[in-house]
Amino acid sequence: MSFSGSSEGPTREELAWELAELFDDLSLDRVNEVLAKNVPIETLKFFASYAEDFSDVHGLDTKPRRRLANLMVLGYLLRVVEDRVLDPEE
Repeated sequence: MSFSGSSEGPTREELAWELAELFDDLSLDRVNEVLAKNVPIETLKFFASYAEDFSDVHGLDTKPRRRLANLMVLGYLLRVVEDRVLDPEE
């Protein structure tokens, strides 16, 4: 990862953009590998179930319904990266 931030390390925004760009370039098999190594299966099941329930309650159309669980997983991964990269005192 390359960041343009200060010498103190990347900002949360830089991490988010880097993660989004990284996932945009990955094949589906590679995304699945990253998920398997970084997200417990129970967490993936929770996000899928929660997204389905949320979509039902709020009457989401097909397109946002399909993306909601993925967005939740991406947010989870961003948090994992932040915990690993950023200074805990930040």
